[in-house]
Amino acid sequence: MSYHIRIRDRQNDKVYEADIEGDRYILESLEQQGINLPFACRNGACTACAMRVKSGKIEQHEAIGLSTALQEEGYALICSGYAISDLDIETQDEDEVYQIQFGQFFAKRKRHWFQLGLFLDFDHD
Repeated sequence: MSYHIRIRDRQNDKVYEADIEGDRYILESLEQQGINLPFACRNGACTACAMRVKSGKIEQHEAIGLSTALQEEGYALICSGYAISDLDIETQDEDEVYQIQFGQFFAKRKRHWFQLGLFLDFDHD
């Protein structure tokens, strides 16, 4: 089954529209139509291809780099996601999504810094 997809590329201030098949990864389908969007790993483990779903649904059971909670908030990884309806999505800043996903773990840990081979025990803010 095919679905219509609208993508707002926030970083490049562009809007793309395409029809894609539901049995193919979204990123792959878009690339075959000449629409190039950010990606890195192609296996759902990073956040480089993260999108915010404005409307529609994406099946992304292979997206190990995005928590279920973030998926429920409307985030998706298009390298490992399949359209299961028409979609309206927009690109996200990778660092922003990474911070939302993992920042809670790093923000609370005490950091240990090394300078000139000497161990410095303080937090950097």
